[in-house]
Amino acid sequence: MSSTFVGASVRTRVRIPLTFADGYATTAQAVTFDGLSDGREHLALLLGEPDLDSGATLLVRLHSECLTGDVFGSDRCDCGPQLREAVERIADTGGILLYLRQEGRDIGLYNKLDAYALQDSGLDTYQANTELGFDEDARDYTAAAQMLDALGVGRIDLLTNNPDKVRQLTALGVTVRETLPTGVHANPANLRYLRAKADHTGHTIRLVG
Repeated sequence: MSSTFVGASVRTRVRIPLTFADGYATTAQAVTFDGLSDGREHLALLLGEPDLDSGATLLVRLHSECLTGDVFGSDRCDCGPQLREAVERIADTGGILLYLRQEGRDIGLYNKLDAYALQDSGLDTYQANTELGFDEDARDYTAAAQMLDALGVGRIDLLTNNPDKVRQLTALGVTVRETLPTGVHANPANLRYLRAKADHTGHTIRLVG
């Protein structure tokens, strides 16, 4: 991956009040973009009035879309609780959540559900993706770097458990000063999924037992 990419530009900014199922509420400035590398409708949510003009290091999370977890509250993953946690933590400090349209590690919703069926037969989350003919994780974060660049952000603290996000952003010219893990959102339905992420790809998830 090259650290040089074609720039994107801000298209629209609009304020949106957010209220989560547990009653937590805040306001985000939603930002859309033109010229993103993959042509998708990724979204930046500016939370807690971040100062984009000072050159300050902002707290940022790259959150890949998960319809089943984010919208329907599926317990097969930790995506919904991570999104809820990230919004509050970023709003408290002032920063950015990049909501990336990369369902199922970028294999799409139907393929993700096909992968779930394979997981039910004994494969882990990575084995299921490769069994379907995809990479273990097909996500490319070039568009995320473009979004940060368009917002004038080049130095961040990254809220993630995934070391690949740090590697890719750094290669794309984003300075990651510090990596901050999310909480561990384990339940009986997702424990095997979380363990595969920790054991196979080095996610910083501390599981007990």
